[in-house]
Amino acid sequence: MVKGALIHPEILHALSLCGHGDKVLIADGNYPLASETGDAQKVYLGLTPGTPDVTEVLEVLLETIAVEKAEVMRPDDGTKPEIFSEFTRLLGGMELEERERQEFYHTCAHPKVRLAISTGEQRTYANILLTVGVV
Repeated sequence: MVKGALIHPEILHALSLCGHGDKVLIADGNYPLASETGDAQKVYLGLTPGTPDVTEVLEVLLETIAVEKAEVMRPDDGTKPEIFSEFTRLLGGMELEERERQEFYHTCAHPKVRLAISTGEQRTYANILLTVGVV
């Protein structure tokens, strides 16, 4: 029996195959997961609008994997969504690398992205791409 916060079998399996430098996307409910994540294993968690949200999933993943880098999609108007400060707080102050929308999509379709998780998140620009680090 698995002991810990993460009990989702597909996510556990995908993470067990990740190595240093592989990537994991946690996406909001608006993200085009099917068309913009290449061959990554796709897991659809959205149950209701807002459930689960991206930060709930991030918190659980941070208990499970080491993260060495985090990338986010920068809004076209240059504003910083409030969720970016939540990401930074959860990541212990780690600086977020911002990518323009099309660049973010391109990055998320790269073969290094091994897992893409869709949530019920309703906030816009609430997508985060994590690079797996070493323990």
